[in-house]
Amino acid sequence: MNRLTLLTTKECHLCVAAREALDLVAARTGEEWTEVDVADDDAYARDYGDRLPVLLLDGREHGYWDVDVPRLLKDLGATPA
Repeated sequence: MNRLTLLTTKECHLCVAAREALDLVAARTGEEWTEVDVADDDAYARDYGDRLPVLLLDGREHGYWDVDVPRLLKDLGATPA
């Protein structure tokens, strides 16, 4: 199970930047991430649908609308560049 989950939806312009940020984090840390479209999950849509993209770390909300890369690296135990 991946520690990082990105909640998205179709036609989300902020989701593009969040994916790019997570790709950078993955390259730096080796942590893989998964993406879930909230249209496929009623609970996620209800809880997070108005704040997409939302990043979950270990199943808990880490942030929304953008990925705070330095904070995420720190929380993953990596040293920010």
